[in-house]
Amino acid sequence: MATKRMTPGFSDQVMGLVKSLRTDAPDCVAAGVVDMSTGMLLSYETVDNHPPEVLDLLAGATLDLFQGRTVVMIEDVFKERRGISSDNHFFQEILVNSENLTHLFVRLTEQQDVVAVVVCRKSVNVGMLFAQVRRVVREYSL
Repeated sequence: MATKRMTPGFSDQVMGLVKSLRTDAPDCVAAGVVDMSTGMLLSYETVDNHPPEVLDLLAGATLDLFQGRTVVMIEDVFKERRGISSDNHFFQEILVNSENLTHLFVRLTEQQDVVAVVVCRKSVNVGMLFAQVRRVVREYSL
């Protein structure tokens, strides 16, 4: 697994990624970046005000989705059966539909412990959402 690269400009890159996601993802109401190695929300933009505890929970929920105990156990079993010794994770993208919103979580390719989160109105064209978010994440390849 790649180690975190806290080089000058990393936080600027993260903020740029969030801004691009917020601008380019269709029907986007919020975007953020979660560092799963620390469990922290690194940056976010939203059209609404949210209590800080909700934002803290977003980071924890993202960690559970991608690297919860059971998920990691399943990955380990498949890696063992397939003879894979890589630290890469199987779950790369997760789409969650709630009552009024669509949430897309995308693991960054270069930094497997960093996840971009985009929240859109439920009416979003999911194909366009995936296409735009993938394009932006590829451009930023942190």
